[in-house]
Amino acid sequence: MAAEGEGNYYGKHGEPRKFDPKFRGPIYNRHCTDVLCCIIFIVVILGYIALGIVAWVHGDPRKVAYPTDSYGKFCGQMGTPNENKTILFYFNILKCASPIVLINLQCPTTQLCVAKCPDRFATYIDMQASYRYNSSYWEYYRQFCRPGFNNPKKSIAEVLRDEDCPSVIIPSRPFIKRCFPDFTTKNGVLTVANKTTFKDGRGVIRNVTDLREAANGINSVLDARSIGMKIFEDYASSWYWILIALFIAMILSLLFLVLLRFTAGFLFWIFIASVLGIIGYGIFHCYWEYDSLRGMPGSDLTIYDIGFQTDFRVYLQLRQTWLAFMIILCIVELIIILMLIFLRNRIAIAITLLQEGSRAIGYIMSTLFYPIVTFILITICISYWAVTAVFLATSGEPVYKVMANQTLCKYANLTCSPTTFNTTNVTKVCPGAQCTFAFYGGESLYHRYIFVFQICNAFVFLWLVNFAIALGQCTLAGAFASYYWAFRKPADIPVCPVFSSFGRAIRYHTGSLAFGSLILAIVQMIRIILEYLDHRLKASQNSFTRFLLCCLKCCFWCLEKFIKFINRNAYIMIAMYGKNFCTSAKEAFFLLMRNVVRVAVLDKVTDFLLFLGKILVAGGVGVLAFFFFTRRIPVIMEETPALNYYWIPLLTVIIGSYLIAHGFFSVYAMCVDTLFLCFLEDLERNDGSTEKPFYMSKTLMKILNKRNVGTGTR
Repeated sequence: MAAEGEGNYYGKHGEPRKFDPKFRGPIYNRHCTDVLCCIIFIVVILGYIALGIVAWVHGDPRKVAYPTDSYGKFCGQMGTPNENKTILFYFNILKCASPIVLINLQCPTTQLCVAKCPDRFATYIDMQASYRYNSSYWEYYRQFCRPGFNNPKKSIAEVLRDEDCPSVIIPSRPFIKRCFPDFTTKNGVLTVANKTTFKDGRGVIRNVTDLREAANGINSVLDARSIGMKIFEDYASSWYWILIALFIAMILSLLFLVLLRFTAGFLFWIFIASVLGIIGYGIFHCYWEYDSLRGMPGSDLTIYDIGFQTDFRVYLQLRQTWLAFMIILCIVELIIILMLIFLRNRIAIAITLLQEGSRAIGYIMSTLFYPIVTFILITICISYWAVTAVFLATSGEPVYKVMANQTLCKYANLTCSPTTFNTTNVTKVCPGAQCTFAFYGGESLYHRYIFVFQICNAFVFLWLVNFAIALGQCTLAGAFASYYWAFRKPADIPVCPVFSSFGRAIRYHTGSLAFGSLILAIVQMIRIILEYLDHRLKASQNSFTRFLLCCLKCCFWCLEKFIKFINRNAYIMIAMYGKNFCTSAKEAFFLLMRNVVRVAVLDKVTDFLLFLGKILVAGGVGVLAFFFFTRRIPVIMEETPALNYYWIPLLTVIIGSYLIAHGFFSVYAMCVDTLFLCFLEDLERNDGSTEKPFYMSKTLMKILNKRNVGTGTR
């Protein structure tokens, strides 16, 4: 605002004059909005914390970190007999259908904790024969037998019945803390320790292909482990250069935003001219093809005459095809030209707002670093959700079940108790039956509702993440609104606008932000459920069900996009006026609908320029990284680290640069959206008079042929 005497915009004591009793720009004297939703949000957060505490009390992440043997003991747990036995060994891995069964500890064979995996083929029968001459055979074999068993003279039939020792041990190597057969491929033949056959300890010669089901599942993973080590080495030797490249991406992103003040119009019109030129060339080429086919045999046939052809090159031999292409391109060219003629003012407004957004960020540079706050909040939400999910998943108590060798045992797979198992008649009815650990679960009320708690955990996580994003949008909107409604820029911009806006959003509008986030979280949760149902019903032969599910997924995807659009603009109105969510959403929606053409033009122009910026930043830094990591820059060739896969740091640099550019440009997009809504409010509420002057820039007033009375401009 100008001082008193410069258009009379200040009062006697220097305070801003109220141009309109109903409107003064951003409202600073606010009140709390959507209090009920705020209370519910706080209660949910407290409940979420309580859920995390309960899960922490009952859960035990060691169940994920450490394998569990058949007796419910952790492998490698400190202070236990298994402290030095960190690997799980399977008596008969052939009973395990797949690696998934192994990882889930559901394999119907005895499982023991061992210090190391077997490194040779050996059978219990061969061990007994060799034990008579050398006791070292038994000393090696017994480490894979049940703890406390020390009777190498026991018959093989009794040993297998009582599950004292495995009938055979196979050369293995540890993977995810479990012993898997050491599969290798030699000349296309699957081998274990360079052997294609082995004795199973029961008098049968088996081929190692009997283990193929397990091999097919884990060989690729074992190979991936080797690749993973090489990737880790590449990161270890190139992380310094990756950080330098990402820093360059940050500088380029900032530079692009600053230069948009001067280059937004140039870039846009260059793009439009390129599009018109390409279409013009297309028209010329179609005419040239049309004219060159004149007099060619069969070229005057119509598309109707030749009917449908699978080889579409046939249609390119017809003059009618090129005539149709030429007419279509002419229509498109004409439409674009007419749109540019009739929308020239709106395009000029959009470009000016983009330039004004660059100027606003230049005055409030702290807004560029606010995404770090949003990133930290989202990281906290993700970490808390993940930890809570792990503790909930490991909240079960050990469940033991009867494992019997006899397939007709009526007690097989029934729940049992290890402490009382020997007093029952199960071993009499089913000789050799054991009460072994099966999985973690429980029958208490808490354990029965763990799945519900996991759903609640996921839903509150979505709510909190959306709230963090909403808080960032409202904070930035408040800061940029304070820039627009400052009459003298930058003199009238308040001190620390980002911090002040953040404080207002937290203090007064937590309920409104939580309300908008809740609506979005509900829709996202429904989408997740639909995706789950779609995954479960993929094999369904019911075409109507799949069609209905596809329609629902499409509808809710559109609904989510619409709600995000409404929420974003509602948060801008909340930052400006301090009203509740529903009122702000309604006013923002109708304000945009009254200016729907301007909205469409600004949206497309902004999307194009920001997309171009992301491509320029990511592509430019990516090209530079490519030349560096492939040793094509002679000046610093000696500094290039030796890499196994140069594309690993290259992809990291490209993706990281794109994300950095996206972070900077998301602030810019929020700035433009905020200035646009402020501009529309300025047009509708002010008329340029002394009491209600325009706050828009001189360029915008010139485009719209507006002026402020008393100063001529501003």
